[in-house]
Amino acid sequence: MGNRGMEDLIPLINKLQDAFSSIGQTCNLDLPQIAVVGGQSAGKSSVLENFVGRDFLPRGSGIVTRRPLILQLVNSKAEYAEFLHCKGRKFVDFDEVRQEIEAETDRLTGSNKGISPIPINLRVYSPNVLNLTLIDLPGMTKVPVGDQPQDIEHQIRDMLLQFITKESCLILAVTPANTDLANSDALKIAKEVDPQGLRTIGVITKLDLMDEGTDARDILENKLLPLRRGYIGVVNRSQKDIDGKKDIRAALAAERKFFLSHPAYRHIAERMGTPHLQKSLNQQLTNHIRDTLPGLRSKLQSQLLSLEKEVEEYKNFRPDDPARKTKALLQMVQQFGVDFEKCIEGSGDQVDTSNLSGGAKINRIFHERFPFELVKMEFDEKELRKEISYAIKNIHGVRTGLFTPDLAFEAIVKKQIIKLKEPCLKCIDLVIQELINTVRQCTNKLTSYPRLREETERIVTTYIRERDSKTKDQVLLLIDIELSYINTNHEDFIGFANAQQRTAANATKKRAMPNQVIRRGWLTINISIMKGGSKEYWFVLTAESLSWYKDEEEKEKKYMLPLDNLKLRDVEKGFMSSKHVFAIFNTEQRNVYKDLRQIELACDTQEDVDSWKASFLRAGVYPEKDQTENEDAINSSDTVSMDPQLERQVETIRNLVDSYISIVNKSIRDLMPKTIMHLMINSAKDFIHSELLAYLYSAGDQGSLMEESAEQAQRRDEMLRMYHALKEALVIIGDISTTTISTPVPPPVDDTWIAKEPSPPASRPGTASGAPPSRPPGVRGSTPGPPSAVNPSPAFGPPVPSRPPGDPNSVPLVPSRPARVPPALPPGVPRRPPQVPARPNHW
Repeated sequence: MGNRGMEDLIPLINKLQDAFSSIGQTCNLDLPQIAVVGGQSAGKSSVLENFVGRDFLPRGSGIVTRRPLILQLVNSKAEYAEFLHCKGRKFVDFDEVRQEIEAETDRLTGSNKGISPIPINLRVYSPNVLNLTLIDLPGMTKVPVGDQPQDIEHQIRDMLLQFITKESCLILAVTPANTDLANSDALKIAKEVDPQGLRTIGVITKLDLMDEGTDARDILENKLLPLRRGYIGVVNRSQKDIDGKKDIRAALAAERKFFLSHPAYRHIAERMGTPHLQKSLNQQLTNHIRDTLPGLRSKLQSQLLSLEKEVEEYKNFRPDDPARKTKALLQMVQQFGVDFEKCIEGSGDQVDTSNLSGGAKINRIFHERFPFELVKMEFDEKELRKEISYAIKNIHGVRTGLFTPDLAFEAIVKKQIIKLKEPCLKCIDLVIQELINTVRQCTNKLTSYPRLREETERIVTTYIRERDSKTKDQVLLLIDIELSYINTNHEDFIGFANAQQRTAANATKKRAMPNQVIRRGWLTINISIMKGGSKEYWFVLTAESLSWYKDEEEKEKKYMLPLDNLKLRDVEKGFMSSKHVFAIFNTEQRNVYKDLRQIELACDTQEDVDSWKASFLRAGVYPEKDQTENEDAINSSDTVSMDPQLERQVETIRNLVDSYISIVNKSIRDLMPKTIMHLMINSAKDFIHSELLAYLYSAGDQGSLMEESAEQAQRRDEMLRMYHALKEALVIIGDISTTTISTPVPPPVDDTWIAKEPSPPASRPGTASGAPPSRPPGVRGSTPGPPSAVNPSPAFGPPVPSRPPGDPNSVPLVPSRPARVPPALPPGVPRRPPQVPARPNHW
């Protein structure tokens, strides 16, 4: 007898098909199977019913099979049927099976001959069947009927191709004998996807309906259109027999009698008929599965590896574990804390290369956005000079002052320091918003527990809001501290003595390093279509100029714009534009580029705009002031006295204020990030690690807190089912493969047969005792082991001289039959090998 391990192959594939179908996915595996194809009313369904020995498939004229039927035959002592969509229900009455197939078909396709590619899974247990899995596909048709769409022929063809194009699928091509084989739809479509004929098995039906005087002997002897796996003839019940409820067992007996009594088929009767077809398909499918095992195993392993990452988080959440919810809560909170810290502090593992994380965005706020907001508070020269002159005059009162008053300096400095409160508070608000976004991002992993996610988000967000007020209070305190004492003895303060020389220094301050490159990057210049349209260029910003090139190689310079008298201006985003825009203009009302008074520069995101603005600030290009303020300053400038002595005093205080405010700005820029980190960010991290769990326990019942969402529970169950199915499949495949390799089965009868061979083919004994790779290249699906590779079936009757050597019909399907070898067989065997080169045209 053959390798017992091989008998488990077909049930294994059945398990995989059920597991993947119930989950609603194929796991990207092409499982070995047999697809039944043929024209309408070719007898496909009758062949399947003969296998089972029961009437269970819908019958009638026209298109009856309108959805693929995956029929899994399982050898069992009991006889019943099960549908995958009716789990737990056993159908003992096969009339109910037919009704269920019809009802399930109509449920998706309607009652007017429509079709659907979604399969119906039916498993039949019976002592009369061999393990076999077949897919009954709709018959090919030419003309639409009923409510069928006009392209019904192409729809059915596409559906068939979905199954039979896979290399792992054997094709059972069913053709009625009373039509010309050359016009067979089944063989035609099979040849398209299997031109070598390696996967095609021919079945000839309706042999009893052929015209008198004709027969299909040449076809069945594989002479007319040879297939490597050959043809098998069957005789099904007629419509009259079906209507008369003729028993299938009686029909099978009549079929055998037909082949034994017909003069054209008598010599091949042992390899004709439904029982032989079922045995042949069982062995060929088993061997085909064995041949595809290496590829299937590698696919299973790759799928298992891809699932392991997702299943890892589910392994600890076993429903039968009473402490599961507590474990899950602890793990979730701990993981949330780790994720939050990684987002803020940065991490080398799993780096996001598409978006900035929370910590990177906060860093940008600290060092780009906040300095930009500070510079936006830059003094307006005319307004500042007017305030200084008023302060000096008001301090002197009715007297004309000879010396510059200190009180004027202090009053102006305090007024400018107070203006720092707004950008500082705005900076805190930006950081708060980014922290809340980071919390929401980190709670995405808690989606399996909606209530836990909601409570975690609420508790942490509430805590951050509380820290918000404390941080703002601390920052305002810092500014109040700066206001409380004006330290004119600071080492960086220029003092009164140097204030006069500061004027010349101011002129050169912003051009300290003219060749320094501050920033490079792509920007789009927005120009109207009439003037050429918007174009993207590579920009290079230095301390002295703004240049743009055709590309980043910086070889073809388009223009260079000096930074003198340039300022920044905000521009509203266009209605149809997705880009964010800002503008550069000349304060002296001159054209900036060609005939344009301002250049509009566009970026993809607002963050890029803020970053470019900060870079322009470093180059000394500042944002413009509010237009109304400028106009008021111009209108009121006439009232300012032009007294030379007063002007000198104003200039001196102006330089002192500028020096001292730069010291304060430097101090605030340094202390703001430190204050926010200490009072808000580090505090939030400590809270999550040490107190969040206690707050969650006090928030409500742990049971309700750890209730899984229905979607997550379903997804976890499906994932675990798929994971265990794949693991089990790999174990079974491993066992079968090991058994197959380590236990060769040489039937003794084959050795006897080889001994009887005449001497001419001297190399045959060595071939017979060799390893399985010595099988003829044309043979596919033969029984594993040496004998089956060379032993033609004794039950096949007298030899057919022109039968191809690779014909599987010359391979024993039941190794225990060689006792019935006709005497004429051995002499015929040596006559066949010389014909190998004579028949290279196998399809």
